[in-house]
Amino acid sequence: MWIDTHCHLDAPEFAKTLTEVIQAAVDKNVQAILLPAVKAGDCQQVRELANQYGQQIPGLAYTLGIHPLYTNQAQESDIAILEQAITRSLSDPRFVGVGEIGLDYFVEGLDPHKQEYFLNAQLDLAQQFQLPVILHVRRSQDAILKALRRRKIPGGIAHAFNGSFQQAEQFIELGFKLGFGGAATYGRALQIRRLLAELPLDSIITETDAPDIPPAWLREEHIAFNEPAFLPRIARELASIRGINELEFASAVWRNAMQALPRWSALCAGFPHSKLAS
Repeated sequence: MWIDTHCHLDAPEFAKTLTEVIQAAVDKNVQAILLPAVKAGDCQQVRELANQYGQQIPGLAYTLGIHPLYTNQAQESDIAILEQAITRSLSDPRFVGVGEIGLDYFVEGLDPHKQEYFLNAQLDLAQQFQLPVILHVRRSQDAILKALRRRKIPGGIAHAFNGSFQQAEQFIELGFKLGFGGAATYGRALQIRRLLAELPLDSIITETDAPDIPPAWLREEHIAFNEPAFLPRIARELASIRGINELEFASAVWRNAMQALPRWSALCAGFPHSKLAS
């Protein structure tokens, strides 16, 4: 059984075919998917989507947050909207944390001060509610680590991790798992592949970030964008880089994700973890 810990099922690319996209994932034995919100105004939509398709994929869960790429258009009042949405969602077993939040120092044109305001405000909410967080850490690992150390937050996931070994160790010490996906399938991604091969197995989780971060084969196979059904193929390549068999890898990443997000573990309690799709 496979798990996709980061997938934007609410993206426009999936709007017309979402039922089919989710069924394709189920057919590939992807039995748990995490859908992170990216804007305060999307909280209700994300919650409804997760519950609507929860019968099709029982392990479908969501988090609520404001993505750093959307902070330029966000208002300070969005933090109050987010807090209200979190409060309403605490009774929903599919709600598992705060995210996607963080900093992005790669994309040009983003106001760094506004990014930092929304990161800190959302980390404060995570501390207030004692919820784990899904972090966007592109070229911003040290700044985010500094913000985390000022608070008591129950861990979470550093999504699409591509930092140094020292930074990875610091996230792990703070209770975080590290997300790996399609980027590691490129032979030139030497640092990511080395991290994947050498970090402790209990720190690693699998993700697609669909429809983004396409694996290496998508272009040559003329596939338009990434989707959760590709997770098993991605994960098998990750297991190969790691040098372990896919069953051991699937079991480990499932266990790691459940440790990172305890509310998700409660939702998925009783799921078998050993059956793999061909």
